[in-house]
Amino acid sequence: MLRQTAALLLLCALAAGVAQTAWAQTRVPPINYRERTLPNGLKVFSAQERSSPTVAIQVWYKVGSKDDPPSRSGFAHLFEHLMFKSTKNMKDENMDRLTEDVGGWNNASTNDDVTNYYEVVPSNYLETLLWAEADRMSGLNVNDKNFHSERDVVKEEFNTSVLAPPYGRLFYDIDKDSFTTHPYHRPTIGSKEDLDAATLEDVRAFHSTFYRPDNAVLIVVGDFDQQQLDSWVDKYFAKVAKPDTPIPRVTVQEPPRTSEKRFDEAGPNVPLPAVAITYLAPPVSSPDADALRVAESILSNGESSRLYQSLVYSQQIAQEAFGNADLRQDQGIFVLGAILASDKKPADAERALLAELKKMQDAPVTKAELDKAVNQLVASQLRERETNSGKAFAIGNAAAVVGDASRVNTDIERLQAVTAADIQRVMRKYFTDTNRVVITYQAEAPKPDKTGATGGAQKEGSR
Repeated sequence: MLRQTAALLLLCALAAGVAQTAWAQTRVPPINYRERTLPNGLKVFSAQERSSPTVAIQVWYKVGSKDDPPSRSGFAHLFEHLMFKSTKNMKDENMDRLTEDVGGWNNASTNDDVTNYYEVVPSNYLETLLWAEADRMSGLNVNDKNFHSERDVVKEEFNTSVLAPPYGRLFYDIDKDSFTTHPYHRPTIGSKEDLDAATLEDVRAFHSTFYRPDNAVLIVVGDFDQQQLDSWVDKYFAKVAKPDTPIPRVTVQEPPRTSEKRFDEAGPNVPLPAVAITYLAPPVSSPDADALRVAESILSNGESSRLYQSLVYSQQIAQEAFGNADLRQDQGIFVLGAILASDKKPADAERALLAELKKMQDAPVTKAELDKAVNQLVASQLRERETNSGKAFAIGNAAAVVGDASRVNTDIERLQAVTAADIQRVMRKYFTDTNRVVITYQAEAPKPDKTGATGGAQKEGSR
């Protein structure tokens, strides 16, 4: 109750906009977690939270799309789907029955660096879910039936998320064009051609290489007895064998950019042109990461942000403007972009985006902007941590992505410590002319039909 009251007081202070007073008067309650490592290498984090009779269980595997084999992009994402199929002791989709049928839920996600699986159930089902997660870690059935069915699902997801939306290809191209050497240049969803070329043996090899206890982090947050939890973890996870083979890691580094590069991309159903500008950014663990996150918020968070006010409201160059500090385990990118308004050209938006960057390089942001941005970021983290699942995600991100579990209790203070001078410094450091990639995105030119006429023209009288 004390923790909830402290969090509520801080949220009220944030809403009132009295950031500096709030920081001085209120300390964010830490997540009191316990850490242990099993003999097979599995790291276990647990945090008791008795405010509701529920428990969140998460397993994070340190494998993402950057670990996809050469010419096999999309494997990490494919395995996110395969892990819900049958195991030695469970039928297909049994995880749904073990969670949804008792009033809980489950899901999973894949990104560049990790793949995670997560559930929330009534606390009296904790043992069942621990057994189930251990079973699919060690006993997944990677067979021809599951492989082909889930590959088709992933390919259809590619259709709906990349090919069908007007700007799906643009966001796919951002990774492809921003990295020259690092496997981050392969978007997480992969390609249909690589998935089609995959074999069952490829998939089984990927599973045995990365889905193992010494490459995983187990997190349990909620209503449980610590001694009982330790006993169940030992019972179900300790017996999962640790392979003798080493875990391959990506060691290639993206070389520094030495000059601006430009790409012209196109899609078949693009109503208005768009432009995206990317800059190589430091890893998520970098001391500069927090200042870049605050800069992102100032530039693009909401209708009062600089990009919206300038490009959309004042100049009316764009119907939408966006920014994203896409910080990753290795090297990230900072993305700025705009979808143009009618009769505007990509060059117009590019000039406007670069002008907003220059303003932040030439002069410090205002105290009001800084306080608002920090308030937004801190409030978002606090809201996430109101639930057991949110606390588990915070621990998992710190332990599996950042590489330091203790950061779960220091990241908010790091955000609060960002100054206007910090933001101006990182804007000058990373947003240079030689560190820039510019991507323009427009409609494909109509293809001529067999008669030589361009496609898309309607015959007189047709509808």
